[in-house]
Amino acid sequence: MTRASVVSVSRDSAHRFSKPVVDEITLVAGLGVEGDAHSGTTVQHRSRVRRDPSQPNLRQVHLMHEEVLEEARSAGLDVSPGEMGENVTTRGVDLLGLPTGTRLRLGAEAVVEVTGLRNPCTQIEGFEPGLLKQMVGRGRDGQVERRAGVMSVVLVGGTVRAGDEVVVELPAGEPLPLQPV
Repeated sequence: MTRASVVSVSRDSAHRFSKPVVDEITLVAGLGVEGDAHSGTTVQHRSRVRRDPSQPNLRQVHLMHEEVLEEARSAGLDVSPGEMGENVTTRGVDLLGLPTGTRLRLGAEAVVEVTGLRNPCTQIEGFEPGLLKQMVGRGRDGQVERRAGVMSVVLVGGTVRAGDEVVVELPAGEPLPLQPV
């Protein structure tokens, strides 16, 4: 079995669609990625702030697995790590198949808890025509499938770099499927 790992890390201090890849990011417990526009205890995504700025920030760290990006590239789309706004790009773990409450140990120190699915917006289509259709579709059962990564909160802070191991800790009890947050 292949070891799950971090492929790249990204952050941006401004609210832009893509985030530039950097050498390392620092996760801060209860806040998110240090220096990122989406860091904070309450919602930072502009559309959510307009609705209710006092909501808790369940979207502190956005993770995507490289395999989804590879599928998009196989479909003729030009997308690389960080370009869909994710902070952490991983390989070797099916993030979309994890239950709510899964803890991911990123590197030696940092731990995030998966809160739900990223609900892709139309900005994706503006970035790369056809990408929205790749990231949102219908499953065999007719249900909407969101493939644009998962959102999480930081439980334990630490530095995360490309090459760091990702360790999955499933929650106890009946698994709760991921829902958009």
